[in-house]
Amino acid sequence: MHYSETWDLDSIFPGGLASPALKSKLTTLKQQLHDTQTTLTNWRAEADTPAFDWFQQLTQDLQRLEAGLLQSQVFVVAVQSADASNTQAGALLNQLYQLDNQRENLMTQFKKKLVALPQATFAKIVEQPELKPIAFNLTEMRKQGLALLDDQTEALINNLAIDGFQGWSDHYDTLVNQIKVSYTDEQGTKQTLSAGQAQNMLAAAMPNQQRADLMHNWEQAWQQQAAPMADTLNHLAGFRLQDYKAHGTSDFLRRPLDLNRLSKDTLTTMYQVVADSQSLLLDYLKRKVTLMGKTQLDWQDVEAPLTLSDAPQTQTYDQAADFVISNFAAFSPKMAKLAKYAFDHRWIEAENRPNKRPGGYMESLPETKESRIFMTFTGSPNDTATLAHELGHAFHSDVIKDLPLWRQDYAMNVAETASTFAELIVADANVKTAKDTKTKLDLLDAKMQNPLAMFLDIRARFLFETSFYEARQDHIVTPTELSDLMLNAQKTAYGNALTTYHPMFWASKLHFYIADTPFYNFPYTFGYLFSLGIYAQAKQQPDFEDRYIALLRDTANMSTEDLAKKHLGVDLTKPAFWQAGVALIKRDIDEFMALSAPLL
Repeated sequence: MHYSETWDLDSIFPGGLASPALKSKLTTLKQQLHDTQTTLTNWRAEADTPAFDWFQQLTQDLQRLEAGLLQSQVFVVAVQSADASNTQAGALLNQLYQLDNQRENLMTQFKKKLVALPQATFAKIVEQPELKPIAFNLTEMRKQGLALLDDQTEALINNLAIDGFQGWSDHYDTLVNQIKVSYTDEQGTKQTLSAGQAQNMLAAAMPNQQRADLMHNWEQAWQQQAAPMADTLNHLAGFRLQDYKAHGTSDFLRRPLDLNRLSKDTLTTMYQVVADSQSLLLDYLKRKVTLMGKTQLDWQDVEAPLTLSDAPQTQTYDQAADFVISNFAAFSPKMAKLAKYAFDHRWIEAENRPNKRPGGYMESLPETKESRIFMTFTGSPNDTATLAHELGHAFHSDVIKDLPLWRQDYAMNVAETASTFAELIVADANVKTAKDTKTKLDLLDAKMQNPLAMFLDIRARFLFETSFYEARQDHIVTPTELSDLMLNAQKTAYGNALTTYHPMFWASKLHFYIADTPFYNFPYTFGYLFSLGIYAQAKQQPDFEDRYIALLRDTANMSTEDLAKKHLGVDLTKPAFWQAGVALIKRDIDEFMALSAPLL
């Protein structure tokens, strides 16, 4: 079957950024903000008993307002992602940020009203049948309200954040659009690549020297923008640290942990197991680089595809789509049905063309109860895995779309569970399709990209960000110091096993510059290992689909530790659960080592 490689945005707001429907939506949102402010200001708990109908309406209005803003933001960001040269998108996003800022101010007032309630009154509120589904969320908000400053100060911080926090994050996108990377193909033809094109090419098949040259040019391209990139990162982090300080904490990990509903004990245990597993991954990499015909392991080799087989391991977009759908069906017919619907209804932007931003993502559209997926498909096994990954996110959103919006606000760490689970399905299926040893080794290597990233690369990001925030509390961190911190983090995470590294990774990685998600790294490792545990159970339990959906529906309804205890029966603060995931990785590595030994 033929599927479009470009997405449908007109069904959201017809006519692009000039859409009359989008303009009308902005007008409606402004009115909703005004009306909700009036309702919130006038609400009194003592006049709302015994059913708290007024409070119920208030929670619905706040969620409806949030949904409308999210719907609009997803649309504008989608337009900007597909055409990074579109300058109108930035201005529209700024308007939406201003409106969302007003909503945040409303939420500050709402949380403070929750704090002011006597415990007995609050207990009665969350026991109301219409409010029970969001009882956990309301309790969480009440706790957050305890740390809030006065309304005027909170409003001032939120207002300043548009230019002082979100502004720096947006500035990063502007800088990335200026990155140009020189590249010479096998025929000697010189090209100039965008950041997104170069990033995709580094993960594609090519001769070792050609990849090394491209990596050198990639590093140099970011080095040329080192000063403005360092300014951007420093000011973004500086604003964040001042915000933390104003709210009474100097622990820069407190907010990321709270956002992920995760305890520090769980994070510490997980990373100890990851560190203990380093040699396992490094042994694999040493074998891989030998099979690549090299005597040294360089940064660009880690993500480089192994190409032992003469048969190209590529798929067309249509083939990849059918492969994902059919293999989803083996585990969950509902996953397969959602994936097919997404392809048929053009939820996915996958075309390989210039002027697209790098990377991939899935965003939910809460009003139309759909999703949109952004990526660039080049035909590699990794691209098929990315497609599955983002569809896993979309499935997660789909199975909770009937819940109140606040019950859909799952944390990033559990968000990565559904996506990584979907990716595991396709990676395993890829390996099983191999018809000979060399092809199987190539596909095992493609599957190994996930644990390599989660255990080595993302650990390096976590180590870097931790050391950067420690330094940033004291001073502005220079470009040279940033590169030194990154180099040290990479050497630690990779056990000094590489000959060359990527010191400018602090500039080339978008995740360090996302305003609303600090420490956009450890949740990936968590999600990967958590999904391994779910995947192991999926292969053994006939009622897996229903149990899996039940877990996903609870992801914004309890702490991460409680979620694991309820649905998996495990204690995340103990190493046993994490070690079980490592055992599954070791099984793949053992198979790779055994199959490759005769080729040495």
